[in-house]
Amino acid sequence: MTTAGMKPLTKRPAWKALQAHYKKVREVHLRELFAEDRKRGERMTAEAVGIYLDYSKNRITDETVKLLLQLAEESRLRSRIDAMFSGEKINITEKRAALHVALRAPRGASIAGDGENVVPQVHAVLDKMADFSNRIRSGEWKGHTGKRIRNVVNIGIGGSDLGPVMAYEALRHYSERAMTFRFVSNIDGTDFAEAVHDLDPVETLFIISSKTFTTLETMTNAQTSRDWLLKGLGGNVKAVAKHFVAVSTNAKEVAAFGIDTANMFEFWDWVGGRYSMDSAIGLSTMLAIGPDNFRALLGGFHQMDEHFRTAPFERNLPALMALLGIWYNNFFGAQSVAVLPYDQYLKRFPAYLQQLTMESNGKRVTLDGTEVDYQTSPIYWGEPGTNGQHSFYQLIHQGTKLIPCDFIAFIQPLNALGRHHDLLMSNVFAQAEALAFGRTAEEVKGDGTPDWLVPHRVFEGNRPSNTILADRLTPETLGKLVALYEHIVFTQGAIWNIDSFDQWGVELGKVLAQRIIPELESKKESPPGHDSSTNNLICRYRKGRH
Repeated sequence: MTTAGMKPLTKRPAWKALQAHYKKVREVHLRELFAEDRKRGERMTAEAVGIYLDYSKNRITDETVKLLLQLAEESRLRSRIDAMFSGEKINITEKRAALHVALRAPRGASIAGDGENVVPQVHAVLDKMADFSNRIRSGEWKGHTGKRIRNVVNIGIGGSDLGPVMAYEALRHYSERAMTFRFVSNIDGTDFAEAVHDLDPVETLFIISSKTFTTLETMTNAQTSRDWLLKGLGGNVKAVAKHFVAVSTNAKEVAAFGIDTANMFEFWDWVGGRYSMDSAIGLSTMLAIGPDNFRALLGGFHQMDEHFRTAPFERNLPALMALLGIWYNNFFGAQSVAVLPYDQYLKRFPAYLQQLTMESNGKRVTLDGTEVDYQTSPIYWGEPGTNGQHSFYQLIHQGTKLIPCDFIAFIQPLNALGRHHDLLMSNVFAQAEALAFGRTAEEVKGDGTPDWLVPHRVFEGNRPSNTILADRLTPETLGKLVALYEHIVFTQGAIWNIDSFDQWGVELGKVLAQRIIPELESKKESPPGHDSSTNNLICRYRKGRH
């Protein structure tokens, strides 16, 4: 992957053309665009691997799309994609590849990392995970007292938590209901206390997910869980090996904790945390839904990977959505994106996307260390419909902020209860329609609304959205959706010319916390060595605690 000889983003011809084009179309209303082109809603769509995208309700013309595609070409997007899939070290600050696509490559495929095909390693771990999952799910694996495992607690943070939590909730329909799954991430003791409150240690398995086995939050919770287990099992340290497994690369620390390294599931430094839910970090997911469903999840990821790798950009779902995002972020000045899944199972999907998008592209310098002179990642947020309609949709419809929306919905419900699904889907379509076309003062007056009330009931419209439809929320479909957004993030990072795979922004707070911990725990009244605000807060805390 090379960016040598490539013009800075804001100097590229397509960027300049988009700036000029924006001035021409920024006041054009979606009402006009649809009136001019009666087939727009059928024409501005794309479909691949069972995912249907309607992007017609965006403030774009054919010229907009043409210029955005030109920007992708001028940004060498195709060569960037090839570099990622071929195992080049595109994470330049950490000198690593970003080979999450290898985690879902089929057995027999070849993807090189440091000159070695990594796919056989991936499948060796998957096979080990499947064997372990089958033993737990069947009851063959017994706890220390000889009882079967009925409770699984995943302990991790960041990508080691958000992916498994989201996947468990998203695929709960397919999960083993005779088992209980809990997730602990926050260093706040309440998170652990509530997670184990009603669990029996005799029947509980902990998965400790930490690549280094040194992460502060994860290892603090791991030690607390070890203490809790031993207290419940009479203090016999041999019990640890029957009730703890690790997802890590640090065999020495895993063994020191008391976990049998035969029950350590490996992953690799070319797997970023926020891209790891389909690695061994997904062990809790596999325990919940079973190996076959987990492999179907991986199959969905791979189908979207291949679509992204091979499809022309004008029909490429991740590329199209990424370019539309750049259009609003960099030309309209939109500061956030709302992701609105109309499926209760996807209630944690927006939270998952927050890490994926903002930890990846929340960067202020380019690959060569130059400060950017344009906006990078917008803020991602959202809630499942229809809950959000009774919460923040007011602002999206009638507020002063422009917030592009992604609606996600499924044609077939997993729980068919009377009219529920038709009512749910009517809201998906109605909200996108209302955002796009609004309601004019004349239309409001035509309803007999008093003049003084008219301004309050006018909907400006012209609020853009994408609608993503799939047939049914299955493990395979979830894989496609996650990969879709992974590649949106990659595409935008490539065009912004930033490193989407490091996360140095999380480091400083960690370093400072390590300095502050002994100052909080000290019994001495020695003054802490910070700024006056931090010093005062530390002293006030110490006084209250001691």
